[in-house]
Amino acid sequence: MERILDVKNLHVDFKTYNGTVHAIRGVDFHLNDGETLAIVGESGSGKSVTVRSVLRLLAKNASISQGEVLYHGEDLLKKSEKEMDNLRGNKISMIFQDPMTSLDPTMTIGKQVAEPLLIHNKVSKADALKRAEEVLRLVGIPNPKARMKDYPHQFSGGQRQRIVIAIAIVDYPEILIADEPTTALDVTVQAQIIDLLRELQQKIGTSIIFITHDLGVVAGIADRVAVMYAGKFVEYGSVDEVFYDPQHPYTWGLLDSMPTLNTSEQDRLNSIPGTPPNLLNPPTGDAFAPRNAYALQIDTEQQPPFFKVTKTHYAATWLLHPDAPKVTPPVSIQQRFKKYQAWLEGDVK
Repeated sequence: MERILDVKNLHVDFKTYNGTVHAIRGVDFHLNDGETLAIVGESGSGKSVTVRSVLRLLAKNASISQGEVLYHGEDLLKKSEKEMDNLRGNKISMIFQDPMTSLDPTMTIGKQVAEPLLIHNKVSKADALKRAEEVLRLVGIPNPKARMKDYPHQFSGGQRQRIVIAIAIVDYPEILIADEPTTALDVTVQAQIIDLLRELQQKIGTSIIFITHDLGVVAGIADRVAVMYAGKFVEYGSVDEVFYDPQHPYTWGLLDSMPTLNTSEQDRLNSIPGTPPNLLNPPTGDAFAPRNAYALQIDTEQQPPFFKVTKTHYAATWLLHPDAPKVTPPVSIQQRFKKYQAWLEGDVK
């Protein structure tokens, strides 16, 4: 499978009044042709900064201090701003979190969807509007020809998110970055948007980087998962490996805090104690150690390397060192794995 995007040793810093925040600290990942990679983690873990770095859409006080972002072997960090303008929204496109802030309230929907075509392609206005109508139909907007003349406030939240998706895919990009595209939507609409992204991936052949803090969403869309904490990846693998054989205590905590079908309104969800570290002064050892009930002495002294679990599954935890004490995941995580195994074997419908 061809790698179309390869991010190597990415470091991103933010200059603040209090000093330099080391937001991204040596991130490596790749995206294969036609796959969906999900990046998950708590708010503030660095997910959005990581993917915005790919398109060089960072705040003025941010800088990429180290690393490479290779798109088909070419380093995007070395390209001019004009070259990046030609690539953004054309070859690599992005769906942003809040559809109301992404849409211009003073422009009709048809003009907003057609705009990327007019910028990136030598097409007439009529042809661009025709393509906009086709894409609005593709993302499920009813009666798109008539509704192209409407404004954002005339659509529901779910429809606005579909319109934002239409703008992102109107050029049929090779890579689609979806940054928390379902956060502000109710559960039913979330499921519809996830189904839509899966359908679009098959129809237009795009590869997707999906950013979320909701592991439940990941299960329905991802091929591979990368778990992020304090500006670093701590575990990555196939969706089944990360969900049903997690190895890092942080991943255990994220999974343990997920509601299940048996969770009632009266039940209290588990949470990870403590707070993430201050990245003005990143810790010497494992950043998760102060919140980790299974932390070893070495966790406070050295950052763990990635240990190989399978040929596609890696986790950065000293618990995987051959000399580490054997630790089993929490009972709730083991139960999830057993239920999944039973389902695979046909014992549970």
